[in-house]
Amino acid sequence: MKSLAELEAIRDKTLNEVNLRTDRKDGTRIVVGMATCGIAAGARPVLATLVEEVAKRGLKDVLVLQTGCIGVCRLEPIVEVHQPGTEKTTYVMMTPEKAARVVAEHIVNNKPIKEFTIGETEK
Repeated sequence: MKSLAELEAIRDKTLNEVNLRTDRKDGTRIVVGMATCGIAAGARPVLATLVEEVAKRGLKDVLVLQTGCIGVCRLEPIVEVHQPGTEKTTYVMMTPEKAARVVAEHIVNNKPIKEFTIGETEK
């Protein structure tokens, strides 16, 4: 770093990236729980599948993000889908195969897969 202007540019870039994750009002956010419990339960391949499916379909308005503990370790891997104007959908006990279906059915065709959600799993 050679100047104050360079430091400010780095700060602005970082703040913009953080705001994309938290303040996004347009587009879809797919959030994968990647705490140790999620990773131990298989969240890495789920995350990889989500990223691959979004890229393969060229979905420009969809972000796939990681978070820490979501708080229901026994139901890991957990994936949350946040879409503008709708309630958050929480998918549990995810697998790469289920993740691919979530992208195809929920993200692309706007049809949440009820049997993968936390409400259905808890019955």
